[in-house]
Amino acid sequence: MRLQLRYFASLRDAAGSESENVEHAGDAASLYALLAARHGFALPQSRVRLAVNGAFVPWSQALHEGDEVVFLPPVSGG
Repeated sequence: MRLQLRYFASLRDAAGSESENVEHAGDAASLYALLAARHGFALPQSRVRLAVNGAFVPWSQALHEGDEVVFLPPVSGG
């Protein structure tokens, strides 16, 4: 299925883009593992928040055609 991905902060830097479209059949956890290997994400899944279609969801969330998947790493500000 086709998914729209959005990255922020260090994940955006590692991916070299703030968004991309991918084909993936599986849950959000397997998607993050695939992307971590592809882009060299240094953060483990446990440190990243997941949102699908604008709502925070657990990593076991089933994904569906056309979903917008957003990965939010911890950020600091000041």
